[in-house]
Amino acid sequence: MPEAADLPQRTGEGARPEQAGEGSPPIEGGTPEQPVAATVVQGVVAGARGAPVTLRDIVVPAPGPGEVRVRVRACGVCHTDLHYREGVVGDGFPFLLGHEAAGNVEAVGAGVDGLAVGDAVVLAWRAPCGNCRSCRRGRPWYCFESRNATQPMTLLDGTPLGAALGIGAFAALTLVAAGQAVKVDPRARPEATSLIGCGVMAGFGAAAIAGGVGRGDTVAVFGCGGVGDAAIAAAHLAGAATIVAVDVDPAKLAWARGFGATHTVDARSEDPVEAVRAATGGFGADLVIEAVGSPTTYRQAFYARDHAGTLVQVGVPDPSATIELPLAELFGRGGSLRSSWYGDCLPSRDFPALVELYLSGRLDLDAFVTETIPLEGVEAAFERMLAGAVLRSVVVF
Repeated sequence: MPEAADLPQRTGEGARPEQAGEGSPPIEGGTPEQPVAATVVQGVVAGARGAPVTLRDIVVPAPGPGEVRVRVRACGVCHTDLHYREGVVGDGFPFLLGHEAAGNVEAVGAGVDGLAVGDAVVLAWRAPCGNCRSCRRGRPWYCFESRNATQPMTLLDGTPLGAALGIGAFAALTLVAAGQAVKVDPRARPEATSLIGCGVMAGFGAAAIAGGVGRGDTVAVFGCGGVGDAAIAAAHLAGAATIVAVDVDPAKLAWARGFGATHTVDARSEDPVEAVRAATGGFGADLVIEAVGSPTTYRQAFYARDHAGTLVQVGVPDPSATIELPLAELFGRGGSLRSSWYGDCLPSRDFPALVELYLSGRLDLDAFVTETIPLEGVEAAFERMLAGAVLRSVVVF
């Protein structure tokens, strides 16, 4: 255990970050006399599988080459964070949770172009490398070697933290690769734009990019949480003629109406496949979005398609989940079955575009924010999320 004098200092009134050693090159955001240094802040840490999260002091390093340190302004509470806590994503505990975030650049490492201290940014968990086989083939949205910060954030005793999706933003500061910090219009509220960093982009892109929704299309969305509602909003914005929202929660179906659903189906009381067909002239939908990740809803979504229709799965399944479908049906119905990672987005292109839609009043990101909470409220927010009481809880700093 290091001595107290060796540790970085907590930020706050009357405290200062630890200075870099003598002769260290200055980093933008500091000065030669007072270079940027490692800093201690509190973060939400999942310490063991299934255990409640706790607030811990964490060390956020000064940015190295190709890295930026971001002062987090807002971070959404996403199901993926809960998956980390439950050990679904991996067992590399402890994890620093939080990934759906917006903030301002606080310090910039060497060799970083296009970002400056103070820039408003939304953090992305995909930062194309430009060199992998997918990037070289002109498909950076599938990048297989996405960039993250090289230096780990740690506990005070030096234990490295696994940053959720390479971000770790349930903390006042976080360290990311420069490519993960996407510059956006500073007029937009960070409570709203943070959601573009994961759930909104995943759902919007599943419909608009992966699904290619167009004017006059018929669309069905299975699962009307934040991701599903973002898909509904994208379909509405694209001019879809019919948008059928399917869920088992009446409150979520009411939210779906607000984002543009023309029909709602409570799957507890009626057959959703027949209901989708009834809403689409007996044919089924041109595009179906599966935003649950369940074998049951996937099977329903498969049969709710029109012939030659498209099914896009964006819901994240349990690793043990399996599905069986008749091969004759797969062949006979034609069309396209695909999965969408992150809405097939290119963050540098799509994050600013969604922010502009928000600022122009065409995409109501504020409607996704059910509540704002303090950092210590994350564990309770998980419970409200599981109960279906919120669309999104957002931590604000």
